[in-house]
Amino acid sequence: MDHHPAAAWLTEAATSAAQQHGSGNLLRVVLVVMVLGCALTAWFLLRGYKRNDD
Repeated sequence: MDHHPAAAWLTEAATSAAQQHGSGNLLRVVLVVMVLGCALTAWFLLRGYKRNDD
């Protein structure tokens, strides 16, 4: 089993998605990853503002 850096794996996945289904699906993949990244970042940042009213 070969070790692939994350950037190379992501590039390979994006290239294969573009070759198999056309450029429209590549844009969808990029948008979904962006939205998920924004949601996770917002959750992580807003988690710190939670109040503990014990």
